[in-house]
Amino acid sequence: MSTIIAPSILAADFGNLQRDCELVNNSKADWFHIDVMDGVFVPNISYGMPVIDAINKVANKTLDVHLMIVDPDRYIETFKKVGADILTVHYEACTHLHRTIQSIKANGMKAGVALNPHTSVNLLNDVLLDLDLVLIMSVNPGFGGQSFIDNTYQKIKSLVHLRETLGADFIIEIDGGVNSTNAPKLIEAGADALVAGSFVFKSTNPTQTIEDLKNC
Repeated sequence: MSTIIAPSILAADFGNLQRDCELVNNSKADWFHIDVMDGVFVPNISYGMPVIDAINKVANKTLDVHLMIVDPDRYIETFKKVGADILTVHYEACTHLHRTIQSIKANGMKAGVALNPHTSVNLLNDVLLDLDLVLIMSVNPGFGGQSFIDNTYQKIKSLVHLRETLGADFIIEIDGGVNSTNAPKLIEAGADALVAGSFVFKSTNPTQTIEDLKNC
């Protein structure tokens, strides 16, 4: 399977959002990565349901929605309504994680769990067989353009080992500071999907940048 590339729409030009969505549609990208921040779980606010609904009307690829919010259970059904195909919640934000995962699946979406840089992959042991995706944060969540955390490689390898041991088949996704330098190393470590925001949309040729990541 070739590496899944998921440009992060948070780094797009919101004055030309439809243009940038069409750019992703017409590129080698596989998914739209949509970061939802509430200013509580992370120190930033991004966008809400109307913007995601607008993206969904233009996008012709998978909507990979990453919730960086407290109490995500309240909004699971709503995110399905606005077009989420994959819904990822943070381990650190869910008191009853298994129930949250089951609710996401019951609403017809694939279920993901994200881990902050300080959170061990071993804490997911009891739910890994229920997951479609595990997202490893390779920067501290909340802001784009941060420096990549090198311990990410070891976390990927640990997660690959757990996946093989359990016979699970979840996707391993990396989010934060991804670029053409570290992408080959992430793939070699076992990553299946790469999120790239600033690196794509601030490049001189985003379409080519996406293709370059796809070919890493």
